[in-house]
Amino acid sequence: MPHDGQPIAALSPVLDGLRDHARAACAPVSAIAARATERLRAEVAPTGRIDPALLEARQAAAHGLAWLATYAESLVQMSAWADRLAEAGTFGEIEALILQIGAGEYLAQVAGGIPMNQGELVRLRDLGATPAEVAALMAEPSVAALLEGGNTPAARARLVALIRGAAGAATYGASGLDDEMEMIRTQFRRFSDEEVAPHAHGWHLADDLIPMETIGALAELGVFGLTIPEEYGGLGMPKTAMVVVSEELSRGYIGVGSLGTRTEIAAELILCGGTEAQKRDWLPRLASGEILPTAVFTEPNTGSDLGALRTRAVRDGDVWRVTGNKTWITHAARTHVMTLLARTDPATTDYRGLSMFLAEKTPGTDADPFPTPGMTGGEIEVLGYRGMKEYELAFDGFEVKAENLLGGVEGQGFRQLMQTFESARIQTAARAIGVAQNALDLGLRYGEDRKQFGKPLIAFPRVADKIAMMTAEIMIARQLTYFSAHQKDSGKRCDLEAGMAKLLGARVAWAAADNALQIHGGNGFALEYQISRVLCDARILNIFEGAAEIQAQVIARRLLDGAN
Repeated sequence: MPHDGQPIAALSPVLDGLRDHARAACAPVSAIAARATERLRAEVAPTGRIDPALLEARQAAAHGLAWLATYAESLVQMSAWADRLAEAGTFGEIEALILQIGAGEYLAQVAGGIPMNQGELVRLRDLGATPAEVAALMAEPSVAALLEGGNTPAARARLVALIRGAAGAATYGASGLDDEMEMIRTQFRRFSDEEVAPHAHGWHLADDLIPMETIGALAELGVFGLTIPEEYGGLGMPKTAMVVVSEELSRGYIGVGSLGTRTEIAAELILCGGTEAQKRDWLPRLASGEILPTAVFTEPNTGSDLGALRTRAVRDGDVWRVTGNKTWITHAARTHVMTLLARTDPATTDYRGLSMFLAEKTPGTDADPFPTPGMTGGEIEVLGYRGMKEYELAFDGFEVKAENLLGGVEGQGFRQLMQTFESARIQTAARAIGVAQNALDLGLRYGEDRKQFGKPLIAFPRVADKIAMMTAEIMIARQLTYFSAHQKDSGKRCDLEAGMAKLLGARVAWAAADNALQIHGGNGFALEYQISRVLCDARILNIFEGAAEIQAQVIARRLLDGAN
């Protein structure tokens, strides 16, 4: 396709054989990540087992390793995406430019410094790489070609020109998913555009709960039963479908995209750890939306240290009596059941004494949010992510039926919860993609509409560059998330891939929201503009379902585990 009278191949030396370069660049990056892993393993696991004190002392390097490995996997998945599209005949100019810019930029960051956040970079030398190793990486022919001609001004300008012509598309660049998944995307994008996006900012500004009518519409569309097996009343669809649905709903409003997360967590807990009777009782009602669940895990003084939970449950005949405090409980007031983690063995002080309960409660009203005896609660006012509200809860002899001990066996709560982390983090990565895509949409629209010095903002290179990088990074995060979902659907362990998708997706969402607000200038700081909400919503993604630091720690431990 011509560009200023030249063929696109003339824009950079990379485009001739671009996919070959992208594919070939993966191996040296993966190799340097593997060497970094071996070096750090020798430091923190000298006996073959990770020493927690040594790992903590090298925490920055461990987390940097997690980011390096995430970049290595991202490059692999982007290359695989491009090859799949080429085989299908859908690898067009937009896709080529996304690959060129994304691969070029991520290789440049590997070589020069990967941003773990705004103020922390990890460099290869921090992971023990010698100057000779770094030089050898940069001299690899395909790496060198992408470093030189990948993320160029001409490539970014051309990508933005093409995006401007495709404004309003579901995704800028082919997703690589099959026709069935794209049909699902179309259905939920239409719902999000018509039933969610027009109201989202009003809900946010008023700090309103998402209307029950909207929740009912989601139930009719099958959102709550999407991945629940058909034998238990669900649609039995793959996690990939859950990702697409979450992405499109979160593009409209993260609160709506997150409603399905509550059911996803509850259903996974019951499917993985429940008795057959519990599955047949609870799953059909969850799938239909007849009952709404909430997850009740976190406590005021524990945060990510779930093994230190102090809320206790004591058996009293046919019931368990729960006493203690919980915090940051999403959608607590209107729900019917809590997946409640409590300590049933008072002699323990770690995860081994925890049990999971399906704790029934009466949905509250605005006047009386917590009418069930034995529990009280208060709202936590928050910057964003407002549509379900956050609460602190107190339990004082709260009754749970004995039959509602998940799995019917004490002491299995932490293990049961761990089994949900893969799906929860994949779903959170999908929400991050939706938020990032919304930020891109808003930034692109404002860049077109706002005129300065006689032309639209998007005509200025630094504004256009922001749009180009958002587009490339969103696709990278999207492909990493799709890969993790595919691994889950294939029955493979994917906690590593899911963690990487969540880690990267959260950073991409924040960067997209921040850059889109910058495009808005002062107006972005005004509450009346939607980007102000999206910025607040994006910020939580680096905290919930595993803060970025905890997520990096989990990834690092998996990489450093010698049995991995």
